[in-house]
Amino acid sequence: MEPPRGGVRTAVGALREPVFRWWFFSQVLSASGGMTQAVALSWLVLHLTARPVDLGVLGAITWAPVLFGGAFAGAVLDRVDTRRTLIVTQTAYVGLGLAQAVLVATGSMQMWILYATAALTGVVTAFDGPARQVYVLELVGRQRLVSAVSLHEVVLNSSRVIGPAVGGLILATAGLAWCFVLNALTFVPVLLVLTLAHRRTRDAVDRVAPSRGGGGAREGIRQVWRSPVLRSCVLVAIAGGTLFNLGVALPVLVTDTFHLGGAGYGLMMAAFGLGAIPGALVAAGTGGPSGIRVRVLAVLSGVTVLLTAASPRAELAFAGIAVAGFLSIWLISVANTLVQLRADPAMRGRIMGVWTMALPGTVPFTGLLSAAVSQGLGARAGFGFAGVVLTGVALVTWRALADRRIA
Repeated sequence: MEPPRGGVRTAVGALREPVFRWWFFSQVLSASGGMTQAVALSWLVLHLTARPVDLGVLGAITWAPVLFGGAFAGAVLDRVDTRRTLIVTQTAYVGLGLAQAVLVATGSMQMWILYATAALTGVVTAFDGPARQVYVLELVGRQRLVSAVSLHEVVLNSSRVIGPAVGGLILATAGLAWCFVLNALTFVPVLLVLTLAHRRTRDAVDRVAPSRGGGGAREGIRQVWRSPVLRSCVLVAIAGGTLFNLGVALPVLVTDTFHLGGAGYGLMMAAFGLGAIPGALVAAGTGGPSGIRVRVLAVLSGVTVLLTAASPRAELAFAGIAVAGFLSIWLISVANTLVQLRADPAMRGRIMGVWTMALPGTVPFTGLLSAAVSQGLGARAGFGFAGVVLTGVALVTWRALADRRIA
């Protein structure tokens, strides 16, 4: 297969598919709504307990079902219709958001209820994460998957800018409960795409009929482990997750090393996001992924993080974290696309379930490691930990990722 030409047309190629175009904009809304609710949750936890550690506990409870149940969810997904699965998960998100809004508005919310809804959200996400990735491939086919996956990273990083801004505004004006209401409502456009716009899509190039047998969750894990490229990409995803714990190591670096305060932290987060968006677009416009590209980007990302951690001046750290955002999102986009294209179509749900276990499933737990390093060895070491892990994984998987074949 001849790799597609690069450039802007390739980068936005998936948007030429009408249903994906509607799906893309609905995802911008729902992801931003999720970030808006995340702002509300942080404020709510601190209001209820005044203990920052409870934020970490809440995150661990939310993502534990994804980490430990992602492969099982993928096995189920290989046996059911992807679109119908997504209709169920989006409906569940609406219900959870509205239930939390009512509890907050009536003053009935307690921490044990918050933990319970976090666990339920995690269960839904364990199915929703791999289902979204498989559904995108069904919409755009293999030729435009690079563009679609990279545009998904644009969605995520745009939401990191839009969501907190909207959340802060709603908290200051309408009140806490409306953040949950807004998040619930942002899933309605997604449901409309799934139920209405989907009818107008052409048959997907790579769609596979749901399987009725042949292995379960363990088979997906075995399939990833047996393939050097898939195994290496999943390890790269876990390593990338150590960098995406910006809320753990970065505040310490900003305050203890550069003495910038909260405003500086916000600006540095924005710098990462501003670098990440063009990184995703470059990933979309550079053709098919390969193992060689993954390992080179992993090394470059790791080295950039280490240089940022060692920056003698804040100005250099701002530039470094923008470059780190650019390279790391490019890396994850390429690795994700490579996994999807190399996966056996009959096993794709299980394999993407394993990917979801790796990223974002491990993020809260690698965040605890970053926090421990920051506390024990200092702010620079805590932030540089992600660079060490990224570079180390790249070296460990160097030979396995020597595959030059374009997927």
